[in-house]
Amino acid sequence: MSESSVRDRIKAVIIESLGLEGMTIDEIGDEMPLFGEEGLGLDSVDALELMVVMEKDFGVTMDTEEMDPEVFSTVSSLERFLSANAAPSQE
Repeated sequence: MSESSVRDRIKAVIIESLGLEGMTIDEIGDEMPLFGEEGLGLDSVDALELMVVMEKDFGVTMDTEEMDPEVFSTVSSLERFLSANAAPSQE
């Protein structure tokens, strides 16, 4: 899967799993902060929800004790983590 399609998939997962109705993947920049007022404004509950969905959808294990918060800072940082840790595709 290409880098841009992984990023688009991450954006779609964020929108769907967090119920960001009316938002499109084009409105989420690859380097847009996911947390805080400057970005999407996600919070710690959203991060936990995303972890569960990412584990299921991308076949990765995300240990809350060892997870670097930087992984969830942007779509690009999530893509780098997932690309490095995702299970091989069965396609």
